[in-house]
Amino acid sequence: MTTAPLSPIPLDEAQARFADLAAAAKAGEEAIVTKDGKAYVALIDAESLAYYHRLARERLNGLLIQDAIQGLEDVAAGRTEDAYGMLRRLRRARAPQS
Repeated sequence: MTTAPLSPIPLDEAQARFADLAAAAKAGEEAIVTKDGKAYVALIDAESLAYYHRLARERLNGLLIQDAIQGLEDVAAGRTEDAYGMLRRLRRARAPQS
């Protein structure tokens, strides 16, 4: 989808060359812009950004499905407690001992 990132570009240089960097990003190149010698922002095309967001959503959906499966397995194995029972147990544990 994209080529390897360009060498880091200082922010002031990136500002001066923004139109060229934007055209390069649209062509598939990625640039890391630095500020005070540290990575500051990345310049990538909008299509790549949308792709990265889709990947993140797919990963999150996979994690949610795994959690749901684990929850169903816990219920089936009797490793759960209803919320009211848990609250009662917590309140008893936190109550001052007399």
